Amino acid sequence: MINYYLITKPGIILGNLITVAAGFLLASKGQLHPALFLYTMLGMTFIMASACVLNNYIDRPLDQKMERTKNRPLAQGLITGYNALIFAGLLGILGNITLFYFTNLTALLVADFGLFVYVVLYSLWKSKTIYGTAIGSIAGAVPPVVGYTAVSNQIDLGAIILFAMLVLWQMPHFFAIALYRFKDYMKAEIPVLPIKKGIFRTKVHMILYIIAFMMTASLLTFFNYMGDTYLIITLALSTLWLALSAIGFKTANDTIWGRDMFRLSLILITLICLTIPFDVIN
Repeated sequence: MINYYLITKPGIILGNLITVAAGFLLASKGQLHPALFLYTMLGMTFIMASACVLNNYIDRPLDQKMERTKNRPLAQGLITGYNALIFAGLLGILGNITLFYFTNLTALLVADFGLFVYVVLYSLWKSKTIYGTAIGSIAGAVPPVVGYTAVSNQIDLGAIILFAMLVLWQMPHFFAIALYRFKDYMKAEIPVLPIKKGIFRTKVHMILYIIAFMMTASLLTFFNYMGDTYLIITLALSTLWLALSAIGFKTANDTIWGRDMFRLSLILITLICLTIPFDVIN
């Protein structure tokens, strides 16, 4: 059973659940609404797990080439492709049923849109186009919107800002991974920006995306969704991220710097999400 658990990518699910909760608490003005919150988190857990299993299934040939992924259960043949597809299907059905019956149709459609983008557009095309990172960022920006729409039942300005924030955050986050795991991506022939356009250009893009993220995240305060504490924390963390990004132009080791950028990006988005329930404007 442990292998079935592993192919759901529990670390990715946990990280995304934090953003689901942030979106939920933003729309509910910091109020938990326990039953709705639980069903939203449960439904998204199932749907994200389904998407991750399908991604693992599609990525088997690539995973076998990369050091960090070659030991995954599907890459090693510990789970058959047929069983993985059945497992993914069951998870997807459970997720859809949960969101349909206990949240609303808007949240369900947004969640299924994210699953489609991640599985069909991202997983099938990331080895063929340099735009795989951008496509993946769209899928990764869906979870907070599901949390938001589970409460609001509409896609309004708050949902759009959340979506844009997560898209812009993920681009330098993914580029950092590509630099940190540069040799693996080279070996698997995945056309990420550092490989196709060079490391210097990638660093320039990271600077620009971080600035755009900082400006977009600030909109939650400017449009009276969040208070000044959120704005101060967001700007401080983003400035730190921007400073580390600038250091990248002088670093002697892009692998270590990429790892540090990756770790800081996770800390930043987690702290910003944790700030939301404490400073949301009622």
